[in-house]
Amino acid sequence: MVAVYMEASSLPGFDELKSSQNGQTIVVRARDGSQLVALGPSYGKWLGYQDIPQVMKDAIVSTEDRRFRSHVGIDPIGIVRSLWVRVQAGHWKQGGSTLTQQLARTVFLNNSRTFNRKGREALLALALEWKFSKNEILELYLNKVYFGGGAYGIDSASRRFFNHPGNQLSLPEAAIMAGLVKAPSHYSPTADAKAAVDRAKVVLNVMQDAGAISADQLANARLDAVRIAPEAAQNSVRYFTDWALPQLDLLLPDNKEAIEVWTTLDPAMQTAATDAVRANAPNGAQGALVSLDRDGAVLAMVGGTDYVTSNYNRATNAVRQPGSAWKLFVYLAALEAGVKPGDKVTDQPVTIDGWSPRNSGGTYAGEIDVRTAFAYSKNTVAAQLGSQVGFDAVAAMARRFGITTPINTMPAMVLGSSDVRLIDMARAFAEVSARGTSVEPYGIAKVTASDGRVLYQRSQTQGQALITPDVAAGITDLLQTAVNIGSGKAAQIGRPVAGKTGTTTSNKDGWFMGFSSGITTGVWMGRDDARTVPGLQGGTAPARAFAQYMKVAVAQRPVEQFQTQVTLPEYQLEPDDQAYGPGAQSYYYDDQGRLVQGTPSRDPGPGTPQVPADQGDAYGPGPAANEDFLDQATGSAPPPGKLKPKPKPKPKPSSPPPGYF
Repeated sequence: MVAVYMEASSLPGFDELKSSQNGQTIVVRARDGSQLVALGPSYGKWLGYQDIPQVMKDAIVSTEDRRFRSHVGIDPIGIVRSLWVRVQAGHWKQGGSTLTQQLARTVFLNNSRTFNRKGREALLALALEWKFSKNEILELYLNKVYFGGGAYGIDSASRRFFNHPGNQLSLPEAAIMAGLVKAPSHYSPTADAKAAVDRAKVVLNVMQDAGAISADQLANARLDAVRIAPEAAQNSVRYFTDWALPQLDLLLPDNKEAIEVWTTLDPAMQTAATDAVRANAPNGAQGALVSLDRDGAVLAMVGGTDYVTSNYNRATNAVRQPGSAWKLFVYLAALEAGVKPGDKVTDQPVTIDGWSPRNSGGTYAGEIDVRTAFAYSKNTVAAQLGSQVGFDAVAAMARRFGITTPINTMPAMVLGSSDVRLIDMARAFAEVSARGTSVEPYGIAKVTASDGRVLYQRSQTQGQALITPDVAAGITDLLQTAVNIGSGKAAQIGRPVAGKTGTTTSNKDGWFMGFSSGITTGVWMGRDDARTVPGLQGGTAPARAFAQYMKVAVAQRPVEQFQTQVTLPEYQLEPDDQAYGPGAQSYYYDDQGRLVQGTPSRDPGPGTPQVPADQGDAYGPGPAANEDFLDQATGSAPPPGKLKPKPKPKPKPSSPPPGYF
């Protein structure tokens, strides 16, 4: 008795037990506040003893602990019966636990069936009976016991299985609920309705045998009339939540309390994205879509045609060749090196280091301008530009724009031979849409506690300049032309769109990447086994899916015209027009690889070893004249607008293997 008294003295009070919960509940909300999904244990409204339907009390007592009102927390008769079955069967087959013992196990212990745990459970049950009344124990039990489907307590379970509060339970519904306690997963009405009904019939018979209901009540309890709430569909929203929620480990690493996660997902856009992918993906092929707002907020994410069939997220995890969509980085590097959209180039057969690219269809247009070459995705021109600026420069540009996968620097890389992720490509195009400013995709905007406290709030950050304004305007000019007259015409939506198609060898992958009115969307289609998909091209199914989705996505946004007017920075103007005085505009890359407006400092900064003046510059004496200047002066440089091929640098011993960046 002393042990029971001491244990009872250490138990929490009734109100404290009411407020305690087991496990973390996470409610995920869309950007409009609507609930997307609830994860972890679900707790409904707490029902006081007087609010719990009598049929529910009778059903649980009749089936789980008929002598509940007469024992002191443990039932000697039940214990003897349980031990006898244990000896006969050779293992624990039938429990002798009372409702009070089950409550002790639910609140304080685990489900291991050992003598030590059973002894501790019995002591706690005696202490609970010492401290609380029978009605309080039954109230605690019915509000805390697990009914399956993530539902704890009768209110949560009633809402989960019958779509109404727990204080409205009918006799047949109460019988189904009481039957769940023995084996929640086996008798779940949403998983196996027949098993749940068969178990409920047993409960009703037990209730009559215990005198809880009459024969007439048993006869009139129509289990076939109970309407079970349908199981919530595992829809494409789960692709997004599977990607976003693991980020909580970084945002709130030590949090254990119930939280609400406010995300960036737009429900209407998500529905439109899902419909667009399903409607346009070729038979036997998969599809994926990522849509970003101008600040990087993920508005929609579809990782496949059906989450139930395959929960593999092709939008964030799959790595596939991007085909001509990769030319974004080739032309960015060329524009940064001085090429203009109107410069003349020649579409003709070329061979670079033994590699001879061919255009789609095998035809060549001869002399055209850069804008036309990009619009019609001329492979030979891309190869020439890549060779002229250097394949390492193209790879560096891709890295600058957020490509995280290994990059092949062999000549064929200009046609998209390096595997990429769809979300990385969407980020790169979003950065072009942001006029050359860095963008970070994100899905969690805010996290709050159940009482409304803000635990995390995403801060607004200013992106870094990745390219100069004239390069951003130039590439936007090219991308807009590709949709207006080129390979991306199927992506037109009745307002300005800039984008690029991508198709890989043997039609294994089809891409369309583009943006309009501040929304950037990327679409990929193909087979998981990388087999050929007949007729698949970036300008067909992916472009059509893009257009179908974007018509919904931008419907409530004003039409925006693109900034394609190329205004050269002052460092590219003629000497007579360039301002050399204070305030002159120029750009350079700092030691972190960031594009900075201004003039690089020659001051090595504090803490940097100084080189004596008589030993020259710390980096060695500079040449008397730049090599490009000498080439121009001697007439050996290519005409203006043309780039001189750069010799391929020899790999350093400490650098990555040749051919990869």
